[in-house]
Amino acid sequence: MGRWRTSLLFYRVMASSKSINPKFCPNPPLRSSNFPLPRNRFSNFRSFSALPSPSPFYAEDFDYKAPNFDLDHNLELKENEDTGKILVKAFFLCTSVDLKSMQAENSKNIIPPTSRSSNYIALRFCNPPLQTGSVIEENDSCCRYMVVFQYGSAVLFNVEDHEAEYYLQHVRRHASGLLPEMKKDDYAIKEKPLLVDDMQGGPDHIILKNLDIDSIRVISSVLGQSIALDYFVSQVDGIVEQFTDINRGMEKSGTFTMDRKKLFQLVGKANSNLADVILKVGLFERSEIAWRDAKYAQILDYLREEYEVAQRFGNLDFKLKFVEHNIHFLQEVLQNRKSDLLEWCIIVLLSIENLIGIFEIIRESTGIAI
Repeated sequence: MGRWRTSLLFYRVMASSKSINPKFCPNPPLRSSNFPLPRNRFSNFRSFSALPSPSPFYAEDFDYKAPNFDLDHNLELKENEDTGKILVKAFFLCTSVDLKSMQAENSKNIIPPTSRSSNYIALRFCNPPLQTGSVIEENDSCCRYMVVFQYGSAVLFNVEDHEAEYYLQHVRRHASGLLPEMKKDDYAIKEKPLLVDDMQGGPDHIILKNLDIDSIRVISSVLGQSIALDYFVSQVDGIVEQFTDINRGMEKSGTFTMDRKKLFQLVGKANSNLADVILKVGLFERSEIAWRDAKYAQILDYLREEYEVAQRFGNLDFKLKFVEHNIHFLQEVLQNRKSDLLEWCIIVLLSIENLIGIFEIIRESTGIAI
């Protein structure tokens, strides 16, 4: 059947090609010219999709949502940023730590010092506390580092929030002057071995080509000083607030009623805070590690600038000068009050002496008259 149809079509094509006159056609066309030519109706079809078209009654069951590639990309970027990120936590929990007794208790964790500084010790813990049902292999990536300073700061490296208390207990056993509420600050370090420079700064983090123990010591020194400075600034703020209340009371009543002993206590507190910041915290002492290597000096200078250590100490010094000015003024008031009391005592004594003299004169004159 197919061969006969093919022969018939071939014969018609050959016959039509013999004449160019449209009126001459031994085999007229099958379709009359009065009928419209067939149109291409493929353009009227709706676009084809491999997904089935859901029925309006079940549209909610087959609700298709396109994947959010931007969200996936952002999550991937965040995961890449967190890769190689080392958490750093700084705490100020007391006013003094006995480093010798702490070093004796944790001798196996002590990292040998590389400088002559004796106001801190560095410890390495390669056996972190295990949670229930967890297994952690002992390797360098699991090691935790802690740097403890004599003035009460402790800086933890590669320690999660739920693990921090375990390491702080080592410090509390040798601490004195524990604070009712310790101060805390968070920071982060990122390691990038392919970094062109030795270091690069960022928001709330620093990027290092390689994190070694000297880098840990330098970073700890700045973070420890910064968190301790926060404590001393809060102490001075409390003193300033007390003097502000005293001045307001004098403005209303016109008198000064503070006890001399309490004033001297405020004087001693202000002076001890300034001495602790300069001597114990060593705010103006430069690390020996930074003196030896410019790489560590760059890290030290960057962090001191990032934490505005010099500016914050300047603000602290300004507040202490305000306190000192008020102390001198109030001491003069107390001194004048004491002088007034002495003057009244002298007046009373002179009055008594005059009365005695008058009495003797009267007695003598009475005796002569008799």
